[in-house]
Amino acid sequence: MLQPPNSALRPELSARSGKGGAMLARNANLLVAAASLIALPSVLSALGLTLTSASDVVLLAMACMALNLLVGYTGLVSFGHGAWFGLGAYAAALIQHHLLPGWGVVLALPAALVVALAAVPIGFVVLRRRGVYFSLLTLAFTALLFSVAFRWTAVTGGENGIGGVRRGALLGFDLETGTAFYAVVAVVMFVVVFKLQRFVRSPMGSVLVAIRENEQRARFIGYDTRAYKIACFTLSAGVAALAGALMTFNHRFASADPIAVAFSGELLAMVVIGGMRSFLGPALGALFFVLFREFLSMWTPNWLFYFGLLFMAFIVYSPTGLVGVAGRLIAPLRKKSEEAAAMGQRTGARVAALPAGLTARPRWDNPEPVLEAKGLVRSFGGIKAVREGAVAVKDRTLHALIGPNGAGKTTTFNMISGMFPPNAGEIRLAGERIDGLAPEAVCMKGLSRSFQITNLFPTLTVEENLRLGVQATHKSRLDPWRDAAAIPEIVAETREMMDFLGVAGMEKAEAGALSYGGQRLLDMGLALTSRPRVLLLDEPLAGLAAAERTRVSNLIKQISAQVPVLLVEHDIDRVFELADAVTVMADGAVLVDGTVEDARSNKKVQEVYIGSGSAALASRDLQSAATDTPMLTLAKVDAFYGKSRILTDVSLEAKEGEILALLGRNGAGKSTLLKTITGIVKPASGSIMLAGDELAGLSSAAIARRGVGYVPQGRALFHGMSVRHNLELGRLKRITGAGRHFSEEEVLELFPRLKVRLDTAADLLSGGEQQMVAVARALMGDTRVLLLDEPFEGLSPAVTEELFDAFDRLRQSLTLVIVDHHLDVVLNLADRAVVLERGQVMHEGPARPLARDLDLRRQVLWL
Repeated sequence: MLQPPNSALRPELSARSGKGGAMLARNANLLVAAASLIALPSVLSALGLTLTSASDVVLLAMACMALNLLVGYTGLVSFGHGAWFGLGAYAAALIQHHLLPGWGVVLALPAALVVALAAVPIGFVVLRRRGVYFSLLTLAFTALLFSVAFRWTAVTGGENGIGGVRRGALLGFDLETGTAFYAVVAVVMFVVVFKLQRFVRSPMGSVLVAIRENEQRARFIGYDTRAYKIACFTLSAGVAALAGALMTFNHRFASADPIAVAFSGELLAMVVIGGMRSFLGPALGALFFVLFREFLSMWTPNWLFYFGLLFMAFIVYSPTGLVGVAGRLIAPLRKKSEEAAAMGQRTGARVAALPAGLTARPRWDNPEPVLEAKGLVRSFGGIKAVREGAVAVKDRTLHALIGPNGAGKTTTFNMISGMFPPNAGEIRLAGERIDGLAPEAVCMKGLSRSFQITNLFPTLTVEENLRLGVQATHKSRLDPWRDAAAIPEIVAETREMMDFLGVAGMEKAEAGALSYGGQRLLDMGLALTSRPRVLLLDEPLAGLAAAERTRVSNLIKQISAQVPVLLVEHDIDRVFELADAVTVMADGAVLVDGTVEDARSNKKVQEVYIGSGSAALASRDLQSAATDTPMLTLAKVDAFYGKSRILTDVSLEAKEGEILALLGRNGAGKSTLLKTITGIVKPASGSIMLAGDELAGLSSAAIARRGVGYVPQGRALFHGMSVRHNLELGRLKRITGAGRHFSEEEVLELFPRLKVRLDTAADLLSGGEQQMVAVARALMGDTRVLLLDEPFEGLSPAVTEELFDAFDRLRQSLTLVIVDHHLDVVLNLADRAVVLERGQVMHEGPARPLARDLDLRRQVLWL
């Protein structure tokens, strides 16, 4: 029953050594299950247990695999799954006693069907909530049901239960004997394993994992996730009920005990101990539980106490359960392999034809805009994010929506794409009203989007991400039987999309292991897989290196020739180069709507949005504050993500008062280097010294208290908490005397915009204001080194200028290490530059020559 974690969650798993090996690998679960079912009676007999115990193991394993559909695959933790097991037991006993007294074990099937039908309305109720609320609803349902079952003695027998259940005969075999009954149970279990494996590998089953990973994104590529969850909930309840019905025939008795909350807890414990993200792991957990119970109960009546301790140990030390323990034991025997970083495996970008799916929808043969929004209003509490939003996108054009941070652009995107309804106004797609529709309905109407903060299925591969997107609009998306990885049309369309995006060679890499630029590319690809009539792209160039930025810009222009694109982007030069039409928003309303020249020449646009511009920042003559005293020193640092080597022999030095620019292409290892300094990624070897003290091996919290402030890419604010509370949390544990202490007054002087936002929830701020909060939070403790990962990403030119000025002032007090792709800005700000390529330092020297000499920059940065 052992297998590697997640193996059943990856439908495409197959051997690379020929057709026979592939077939063997794909059916490994069935072979293991068959062998285990055959061997189980003999093994338990040798341990002194009976065939009744063997049947118990198999039926508990069946119930655990049913529960794992919710817990391991869909991410829904049920505290009440024993209810379905108990209802199945009662249903079988009651049908035999009152309706079909001459029937035996075959009554387990109608009993399971009755319970599955009863689970549908319950699913509609409890699945209205997710997370802890779903769990509490299942717990409440089970407690209520147990009370009814225990007290309704006329039907359930109360504490006496329902006895006298007969197994009967099947195909001429008397099932009253233990051997014959176990044979039936084993056959049923094998059929269940076979069908569940087909289900989890099917298009419908693969969506369950997508829901677990990122339900919001699953909805935005077209999946009605509630329908999928109800289908999974019903199937899981039906299989658990089947196990419960057969258990009734095993013991010839039905009672309320399985409906008790304690039994549901035991089922969940078996799943966790076995391995909840493994297909057969829960079955292994059931075997372990029965053996533990049988043998330990001989020694002490308090065996559940020791089981509880063991359960806690598994959660703390082996979250992947027994399957994970087996994997770690086997690991030393396996040949160790080392891989390049995910982005490093890319075979290279090339110009590819537009995927056929993007031209599948009929043309909009109408002079009216294909997408039109007008009179949009949206408020969040007392903040009116959009007060008069409007945009009209014509067919086969690239329409840019620009404006300063906080103008309401992303909020407008969110209303158009169905994330939330507008308070007022209307939105039409191809003449049809779509305002107020759910995201999946908007997507199926023909509008898809990317996100400002990348929104992927992080533990799924690049190929799996794109295949989920392609599958969402395919006729087989609800198929519960076919292998999702073997549907020719879906496979071909996924391959075509990978070629178009230029991600070939890294299709087996997990999405979460890609560089931020790679994730941005994949995020745009996910939006494209929905075959949109209109495509919304929210800052698709943010976080991309210059060469990649040019390539993606060309892709977007190529797409807009067939599919109209509404683009939000702060690279103003790129916008003016690409756009056919421009809408400028400011303060929640439209400022300018017209041509590129209308926006470029408008004085108000220049004042509120463009500021002095990147060119002016790049030409400033700044004064260095660097000394000769080393502050941060790295020597021969190596770092890995799993088997992938990300950093190789990295050595560099940042001096006191110096601003160091850390540059390189996407996937070069820049963000990983910052995470290694902060302890988020543990260095495999090498030394990291801060003012003479070793940091390597310390926890992230300890490193932060030593004086390292870190502003991650994406900001990572505490959403739902006010700006004031974010700042207080940044200071709380970092007043240690290790570096320069910034008071709240000094931070607010540095970022005056935040003074009026102190009591506003951080997630309601504009992107620029959120970036200021992230920097301010890092400064609130005692700080010697400030690490900044893409601080200018997604910011308007005016806000970029504010942050530029702030960092220039901070050089008088701190050492700064900045990772950013705005080369003109960061190179003029920095004193020195270090360039990484494939995790190695390829260049180190003064930043100013790279800022002013473009030929040298191309030579050093391969741009």
